[in-house]
Amino acid sequence: MLKARAVSKRFGSLVAVDGVNLEIQPGEFLALLGPNGAGKTTMIEMIEGIQKPDSGSIEILGMQWDLHEKEIRQKIGVALQETRFYDRLTTEETLRMFGTFYNSRNRIEEILRLTRLTDKRNTYTMGLSGGQRQRLALGVALLNQPTLLLLDEPTTGLDPNARRDVWAILQDLKEQGVTLILTTHYMEEAENLCERIIIMDRGKFLASGTMNDLLRSQEGGDILEFPLEASELNRPDLENAWKDTPGFIRIEKPGQNRIRLVVKDVRPALQYLFEKLGTDAWNLKELVCRRMDLDDLFTRMTGRHLNAQETVTTP
Repeated sequence: MLKARAVSKRFGSLVAVDGVNLEIQPGEFLALLGPNGAGKTTMIEMIEGIQKPDSGSIEILGMQWDLHEKEIRQKIGVALQETRFYDRLTTEETLRMFGTFYNSRNRIEEILRLTRLTDKRNTYTMGLSGGQRQRLALGVALLNQPTLLLLDEPTTGLDPNARRDVWAILQDLKEQGVTLILTTHYMEEAENLCERIIIMDRGKFLASGTMNDLLRSQEGGDILEFPLEASELNRPDLENAWKDTPGFIRIEKPGQNRIRLVVKDVRPALQYLFEKLGTDAWNLKELVCRRMDLDDLFTRMTGRHLNAQETVTTP
């Protein structure tokens, strides 16, 4: 479906994309996950043909932009993070206008149903909510029945309910066999929608695989996190005090006077934890138990969080 080989892009001294390789199979849903400035948008713009790589090559269905631009545009659909429409056109009129570009005006009813906008067909676009406008942008991207759909941060700025509405549409498209590349910095979006996740930062692909693959690659597991007094946190025997926890993998200090135990299975670790707290001089006021997530993986790889510039240390 898509092959990118040794693709790089610079803007002056800034290396936005740094020699990455990518291959996507038909019907695959792929997420490019990373913080703002990771290079996700530049990468997807090169796939869309908006930007041209400084080096490397990109093939879509065996075609290249400089040789087959018209043919590629008939095969891809693109929805940007923000799409502006004519305020005084209705939802249906907007779809009909864009449909003339692809001779796809006979798909208007289908697109309205798919995007859950049938009841908004006669509403001016200026009267649509943010989520409805984003669904309309997705509908425009689907007018030509694309083989490959490219979405750049499609749910940024939407409330949780509007975000789930977009996810439901994308799940329908998955069942139809559409191939999707999605850029996002929302962990749950990548996990819920995509079989394969690529973690990107500073122009490079740091890791690629299913969620389970990524967890295994970074010794992921369950997390027990709790605050400690500064005196307890700075104890020289801190790691030794907890390394006998069942399934112990490592200990981390995420900041804010907190300690994080990464273990293989939280259940036996919890029992041990409560027994230990009952016999040792530890002052526990709060306890959080959860599965390791993509933000934890990103932090493990870079020392930074997906949505912040906070630094953590790992012994």
